[in-house]
Amino acid sequence: MAKTNSSYLLIPGETEWEIWSVTPNQPTTLHSSHTVSKPSQITNFPSGDLIFFFPVQSLTSIPLLVPTNDESLFADLAATHAERLGLRPDPLAGQLTDIFPISITPEISSLLYVVLRNPNTDHLPTKSPKSFDFSARALPCESDSISIWKELQQWVFAIHQGGKLVYTQTTSSTGPSPDANLVRDIRITIAQLSLQGINLEPNNITVWSNNTTTQTSALSNAFTIPIVNSPRPSPFLPETLSHLLPADVRAARRAARQRQNTIISIAAVAIIYLGMISYSGFGLWKIHSTTQKLIERATTIAPLAESFRVHTEKWDEIESGISREYNTVDILNRVAKCIPANSGLRLKTASISPDEILLIGEAPQSQAITQFSLNLNRSNELAAYEWQTSDPRQSTRGWEFQFTAALPKITP
Repeated sequence: MAKTNSSYLLIPGETEWEIWSVTPNQPTTLHSSHTVSKPSQITNFPSGDLIFFFPVQSLTSIPLLVPTNDESLFADLAATHAERLGLRPDPLAGQLTDIFPISITPEISSLLYVVLRNPNTDHLPTKSPKSFDFSARALPCESDSISIWKELQQWVFAIHQGGKLVYTQTTSSTGPSPDANLVRDIRITIAQLSLQGINLEPNNITVWSNNTTTQTSALSNAFTIPIVNSPRPSPFLPETLSHLLPADVRAARRAARQRQNTIISIAAVAIIYLGMISYSGFGLWKIHSTTQKLIERATTIAPLAESFRVHTEKWDEIESGISREYNTVDILNRVAKCIPANSGLRLKTASISPDEILLIGEAPQSQAITQFSLNLNRSNELAAYEWQTSDPRQSTRGWEFQFTAALPKITP
């Protein structure tokens, strides 16, 4: 029985899809094989994290040199180069590209840029994988070598430099052994990389095949480096997985996160609600206790409050007789300040009480009366009164006026 902390690699084999078990500090073991052409046709998956490896035929690898060692620029430079080659992944289809540095120097860096063709549901397993990668990165390699193996009946090759994957490609060859077409594809690839400034000097070619009838004569006739024929090795889990993530899987993960967040939110609301009920109950008890204390205190001071109310009413009754604001002489003085200087205006009658004012007077000119009326209404010292000023009337001695003022009535 596999351990609970095992991970599982779903990877294309020579003729069928294979699931390999990866357990820490243990060798990788074959869990099961499935004679189906598409991963969506696999019905049973082991419990545990699933890492899905796309076959090489699902992607395009683009080696390139960039004149910088700034890794923040690699993505833009690689995308621009891919667009010139006519490769522009659909931005709505998920993360279909990734970059794998080969070598980085202060002057120039070599990169492998992979572009994944947008997979449909048939090309994805029914169980949502935890991560994605591609098969060429799950097979071992030597420092400078060419590896050749079969994936789902088709021959595939990969070129490594300094232990880093430089290029990988699926060929049209499907025979039991590497043929002239595969040799031609390898030669064309090496020539194209040389034109780009990526010079390769592989020291051997390894053919991985579990078929005992596989021959390497076509390779021996074309290349002078050693040719090694051996069984296909067990895949391994790369130290750093790719960032590939198709949109369908990303949407499923987003939906799962939303469901989890919804559950957490509901639980948080329930906890808050229960807390509020508890707090409100404590608050109501505290309010009731405080209210009882206030009622008792109000009952104790009620006689004093009644005495204070009577005192206030009596003080209001005599306020007009003792307050300077209602002193008749002081009010007359404030009125006199409003008479325009050198205007000849004089008062014949000034009847003043704390609540009402009556002013009767005359002036040689009507302008003096008008100015007097304005001064009374603008005076801050008489702002408590509402003035009623009529237009001046002409008489045999000039102009006469009669102004009245009263404190506004306050409705209780």
